[in-house]
Amino acid sequence: MHPELFSIDDFTIHTYGFMIMIGATLGFFYMTHVAKKDLGIERDQIQNLAILVIVSAFIGGKLFFYLENPGYYFSSWENMSKNFRTGFVFYGSLLFAVPLIVWFFRKEKWPLWPLMDRLAITACIIHGLGRLGCFFAGCCHGTPTELPWGVTFTDPISQAEPLHTPLHPTQLYSAFLIFGIMAFLLMLKRHNRFEGQLFFIYIILYAFGRAIIEIFRGDEERGYIIDGVLSHSQFISIGVIALTVWAYLRFKRKSKFKKK
Repeated sequence: MHPELFSIDDFTIHTYGFMIMIGATLGFFYMTHVAKKDLGIERDQIQNLAILVIVSAFIGGKLFFYLENPGYYFSSWENMSKNFRTGFVFYGSLLFAVPLIVWFFRKEKWPLWPLMDRLAITACIIHGLGRLGCFFAGCCHGTPTELPWGVTFTDPISQAEPLHTPLHPTQLYSAFLIFGIMAFLLMLKRHNRFEGQLFFIYIILYAFGRAIIEIFRGDEERGYIIDGVLSHSQFISIGVIALTVWAYLRFKRKSKFKKK
């Protein structure tokens, strides 16, 4: 597609990184706005949170990417550095960032679950634009398809394989899924029944949709628990859905009990 936005001499702006930057900027503005408006938290206080999220998400996403093929990536620094600016696993970012975010909120004595609800929408902004970046980079592509919306990657810089063959645009499937979840959360925000509901719904819907989209993924970088049957992401999705549904029902029961 269009992995490089533009180049000036040896300086290159990659479209994937640019989309992540746009997403992070919009997410930051949204989070600072709602945190101030709804909870009275100042913008400069959110900046420290933003730095924590960016660093933890980068480390977790990159580590999980390397763990999909540890024998190759950990064999040499050269192999690790080949995909240093690209190649991230969302679940790695999520599993690293959430515990640190919870710790930060507790340390600052901020209301945990109201903020997690707002972070769910913020995450959709960043993640959805990141998936559009994947589409332009040609990574995270799908299997060959004869469907009319199949996308043919022709840019030789693209990571997509095979080139010149219509593929499922799984990056766009993911982006539509994430932005659809975001729209649903924004509608539900005014009527949520308990604090944390939006966050739990975001995780459940994304994990369920991700498990389905994985069926159409065709990039070889993915790892499998059962070769050709159950990918790492599908396996994690099953665990995440089970744990989050349990937490959702538990919080829902507590909410009903408090109202009584």
